[in-house]
Amino acid sequence: MEIEIATIGGYEEVGRQMTAVRAGDDVVVFDMGLNLSKVLIHDNVETERMHSLDLIDMGAIPDDRVMSELEGDVKAIVPTHGHLDHIGAISKLAHRYDAPIVATPFTIELVKQQIKGEEKFGVQNDLVKMEAGGRMAIGDENELEFVNVTHSIIDAINPVLHTPEGAIVYGLDKRMDHDPVLGDPIDMERFREIGREGVLCYIEDCTNAGKKGRTPSESVARRHLKDVMYSLEDYDGGIVATTFSSHIARVKSLVEFADDIGRQPVLLGRSMEKYSGTAERLDFVDFPDDLGMYGHRKSVDRTFKRIMNEGKENFLPIVTGHQGEPRAMLTRMGRGETPYDIEDGDKVIFSARVIPEPTNEGQRYQSEKLLRMQGARIYDEIHVSGHLREEGHYEMLDALQPENVIPAHQDMQGFAPYVDLAEQFGLEVGETLHVTRNGNMIQLVE
Repeated sequence: MEIEIATIGGYEEVGRQMTAVRAGDDVVVFDMGLNLSKVLIHDNVETERMHSLDLIDMGAIPDDRVMSELEGDVKAIVPTHGHLDHIGAISKLAHRYDAPIVATPFTIELVKQQIKGEEKFGVQNDLVKMEAGGRMAIGDENELEFVNVTHSIIDAINPVLHTPEGAIVYGLDKRMDHDPVLGDPIDMERFREIGREGVLCYIEDCTNAGKKGRTPSESVARRHLKDVMYSLEDYDGGIVATTFSSHIARVKSLVEFADDIGRQPVLLGRSMEKYSGTAERLDFVDFPDDLGMYGHRKSVDRTFKRIMNEGKENFLPIVTGHQGEPRAMLTRMGRGETPYDIEDGDKVIFSARVIPEPTNEGQRYQSEKLLRMQGARIYDEIHVSGHLREEGHYEMLDALQPENVIPAHQDMQGFAPYVDLAEQFGLEVGETLHVTRNGNMIQLVE
């Protein structure tokens, strides 16, 4: 059977992931993501109102025109998890393909919300839920399987396309967490089984490949966060926390520790309300009944006024804006655009790291400067990454023993440490180790 892989997006940057695998006459598309930094550098860009070709020209979404070179029919569009760099282009591109979108329940719900907000295209693709561990026939000879992984968002999987020539394992994004705060541990047993059955190709996220050691568990971040928050128990001024709004496990920890130190938690910001509200509705997390979630600007400002009237010392606002996004809640607070007054000595907890990308780094620097100018004390990097470091990559290569490897989710500089590691397993650049760019085709089996 002919096996061909189109590396469409995410092979020159972190963002706008998209890969297509053709096995015989069947094509499966993995991810359709957005490169948010390409949007943020423009003022007041509303992607839901824009045409896909304009977004392609901006470098914001994958240029999927290379798909015309694949001789087969798309049988499924498979996002691995609900982050925008993996689902953010579905509302712009999916309607071009007569294929269902297949994902885990939480991811499907987020895709549904993306499609609902789309103003340019009518996306009518069927939405099919499949749990981790599930399988689905792809044509007559291939099969799709979801393997449970742990990441900085719940309900993440690595999809595996089983073909007569061996398995194609799409390895974006994960960390090796054996003690997660929410959900099940990574299913390393299944990965080892797949390795014994035979892996034709492994496509892997290289984000932290250059960092030594292993990525700590989310339970480590939870202990760090607990230590910081308990140390502030006697502080009688304002404490504000920010994290990735999609990081439900971290939000859960913030909510619990706020209660422990005698503060009422409240979630503020559109994406904070969206992700946490969706997770609670689907029973992935159990928040207190009185937890307030407010996304609309007016309701957020009303809540800030209530906090100021009743006393900042009684509340923990958990807000959007950890990357310094211009319209996010914490950035507005730093600019003095909300009724919440940040005063000398008030604490701001960043339970996140800056995404290492110039736009984010610049915006985060500005945000912190504004907060410090008002007297805020910054607690930074109370976080663990959602991506494998060097030893996690080593374990995955050892478990899967792939015949071919394609590094992804980085630029050329970011691929280099992973290439060095893969070469230790006997893979050869240009032969079995395929360092590629967006828009390229790789023929694995002719």
